[in-house]
Amino acid sequence: MMLTIDEQFEQLAETIKKNSPGCDLEKVRTAYEFARDAHGPQRRKDGQLFVSHPIAAAVIVAEMGLDTDSVIAALLHDTIEDTKITHDEIAKRFGETVAELVEGVTKLTRVVYTSKEEEQMENLRKMLMAMARDIRVIIIKVADRLHNMRTMEYQSPEKQREKALETMEIYAPIAYRLGMQKIKTELEDLSLKYLDPIGYKEIQEALEARKEESAEFFERTQEHIRKRLSEVGIKSEVYGRIKQIYSIYRKMFGGNKEFSEVLDLYAFRVVVDDIADCYNVLGYIHEMYRPIPGHFKDYIGTPKPNMYQSLHTTVIGTEGIPFEVQIRTWEMHHTAEYGIAAHWKYKEGIQGRENSEEKFAWIRSLLESQQDQDAQDFFRTLKFDLFADEVFVFTPNGDVKNLPAGATPIDFAYSIHSAVGNSMSGVTVNGRIVPFDHVLQNGDIVKVLTSKSSSGPSRDWLGIVKSSEARNKIRQWFKKEKREENIAHGKLSFESEVKRLGCQMADIMRPENLPQLLKKVSFPTLEEMYAAIGYGGASAQKMANRMREELRLIEKTGQQKELPPETTAFTAPQQQQQQQHAIHGIIVEGIDNCLTKFSRCCTPVPGDDIVGFVTRGYGVSVHRRDCRNYLDSVADLQNPDRNRWIKVSWARDTGGETYQTGVSITARERAGLVLDVATILGALKMKLSSITARDMGDGIATVFLTVEVKSRDELATAIARLSGIPGVHDIKRSGVKDKP
Repeated sequence: MMLTIDEQFEQLAETIKKNSPGCDLEKVRTAYEFARDAHGPQRRKDGQLFVSHPIAAAVIVAEMGLDTDSVIAALLHDTIEDTKITHDEIAKRFGETVAELVEGVTKLTRVVYTSKEEEQMENLRKMLMAMARDIRVIIIKVADRLHNMRTMEYQSPEKQREKALETMEIYAPIAYRLGMQKIKTELEDLSLKYLDPIGYKEIQEALEARKEESAEFFERTQEHIRKRLSEVGIKSEVYGRIKQIYSIYRKMFGGNKEFSEVLDLYAFRVVVDDIADCYNVLGYIHEMYRPIPGHFKDYIGTPKPNMYQSLHTTVIGTEGIPFEVQIRTWEMHHTAEYGIAAHWKYKEGIQGRENSEEKFAWIRSLLESQQDQDAQDFFRTLKFDLFADEVFVFTPNGDVKNLPAGATPIDFAYSIHSAVGNSMSGVTVNGRIVPFDHVLQNGDIVKVLTSKSSSGPSRDWLGIVKSSEARNKIRQWFKKEKREENIAHGKLSFESEVKRLGCQMADIMRPENLPQLLKKVSFPTLEEMYAAIGYGGASAQKMANRMREELRLIEKTGQQKELPPETTAFTAPQQQQQQQHAIHGIIVEGIDNCLTKFSRCCTPVPGDDIVGFVTRGYGVSVHRRDCRNYLDSVADLQNPDRNRWIKVSWARDTGGETYQTGVSITARERAGLVLDVATILGALKMKLSSITARDMGDGIATVFLTVEVKSRDELATAIARLSGIPGVHDIKRSGVKDKP
């Protein structure tokens, strides 16, 4: 039974009393009434009044124990976007701080963007900037997204997938980076439910089948640990949980394992009063159970950047079942659940802002490293910065530096200062000289050797570094110090790419073409584009691909304009007549209203050079002229079917129909490959009919797609975008005859 709006608010009031006793409940009630009146009769997809959503978001914020302004901002977070309420009205009624929080959460709905990716990028940049000023902006936004994901079953399948992808790629990693583990876990599970419902259901059913067995195992093990700790006088809380569904999913499908092969399915938490007891408990756990070598991590001595602290160890139980034990204090536990929210308490005004500079330095660094990037690069580097596993290394003075996994001494040098990286001449790790591409490990002591006579960074470093911070600082050095060299280097790279694509520089340089082409790539002059390519701020491949697409459009437009008036007048009625008899956008020469179908072997789309095959009883099957079946058939002079090929053509207007076609991608095998492919297709709003991946061995994977497109140009754009995915070696359309 659905609760009324007032009943839902009373639930919010109870949550506030429990978690935020210092919160001004009367002021929150005034905000609730204000939001209720502002949204009026607006309803959500589930039929409830719209104001039920901001109430639910406010409950999530209140559960974290945040202050009055945060709860009020959550109640009002959709008013600027979805009602006539303005920033000034909110500031007048509830204060400038609340108005700024609401403004920070509000999307940029009044700006027109060239693509969905660009819109996402600008919205996210805006949130990150607001977040750098006041972290509560992103906490409220994450709460908003969590409730939306909880009620996603009422949305269309397309909307479900779009929001689930965005949540998995942006909001879950942000929640992780802020230490909000509980919310991050729920966001990932809810997203997986819509991204791979079959895989989600498979794991859910497997867990359900083990429910009784798991409950007995938890009860026995908890009692065993609890009893032992009680005997030695350690006061503790012990409880168990099964690994989250998404975590199991990653181990199964990322590691190609069966459900039964997932080892650390069970996890136990031991919460104690102080740090000394954490290490004491660790000793008793290792005394009771056999630890698995290499599966111990001390996040108390070396906390994660998101403030997470715990001792982790994996052991083999008395029944031969492996499980993980996490040991922490109550303060660490609260931080692990709610992250930054646990440390961000507001009383009268803002307290602790002075101490927050270092905590949020990573946000500013993140923003700086994303400058001057297009939407595709922005999301790729942002995902890496948010998702990357970390390695902890030390300076000779004992200071800890956290870097992305796979980081090199170059990353380390630039994490200290730009000047250190730019003047680096050598490096030692644990007292031994190593090359610049040496991969750092946890606990390494790194010393950077610098020289005033250093010639500066090398371009090769851009392919070695792992952190976007280091990459950005290297690019800035080249941008400032080596402009002439950048132009020469960029020109060479671009011209090489143009040649590879089969285009001519003469066509690009034509006075009538160049302005339009430069507008396409967003550069005022070729020299500026060359310079950007030279210092790494733009990709020669992307610039060449975009110009090729634009040249095709210019060529098409030019051909239409060049048709003489008498030709146009003569052909127009004929074309109109042909259009009337086109079936599925196909005109068969000499046959009117002929039944046609598209071959599955090569899946042609408008713009392809095509040919027809007269079938027995099923009309004409349409193939591409580079189809292996067509080429093999006509090449065999003894084949009796070679005379059944006839001329067909595309109608001038296919009526906006979409056509299915197949694409195969060969790439380096890695986790997240399929998700990257699906993300790009989603950003292009291209319908994905099917996607499968196959491990080919030797670190190579093949991804097979079936997509729906309106034309070959649309498909070419998708292929160009997919080519930019890290690790992609080759992309082919299905059914193409390989060149000898």
